[in-house]
Amino acid sequence: MVQENPRPLMVDLWAPWCAPCRMMAPAFHQASETYAGQVDVLKINADESPEVLRALGVMSIPTLVGFAGGKEVLRRSGVQSLEVLELLFDALAHQRAPGILPLAPVDRILRTGVGVVFLALGWINRDILPLGLILLGVGAAALFSAIYDRCPIYRAVAPRVKAFFSRSKQA
Repeated sequence: MVQENPRPLMVDLWAPWCAPCRMMAPAFHQASETYAGQVDVLKINADESPEVLRALGVMSIPTLVGFAGGKEVLRRSGVQSLEVLELLFDALAHQRAPGILPLAPVDRILRTGVGVVFLALGWINRDILPLGLILLGVGAAALFSAIYDRCPIYRAVAPRVKAFFSRSKQA
């Protein structure tokens, strides 16, 4: 079905008992309605089709997998906001990579918490030079990963770095 579909296809892997799946359902429905006619939607109940999950290598639900031209072009697991769903559908409709997607609030909070803990441990162990510096570095990296999608410098530099590496792979 994926290879024969004339339009891009968004596959939603879900289960009726899955609370995150139920949480995301209204936003998914709204985004799919917005892109009706541009992107086809296939909802697959994970309980009824475990072989599909195995074939796609899906380890958790909800998972969205986007196909264009018979090939997988995007994949996202976990609850997605309406904003992210619209970005995914738009990218799929125009058959391009979705670019930098915003983090889910839970991910942002967890990364911030981990960053703060490592920064505190680094500060406490600042007298033990290598350990303190490593912990401070890990904490700073974790904190940056919590806000990177909002950083204007990252947004300006990341596409150029990605383009540079994709050109070097082709050469």
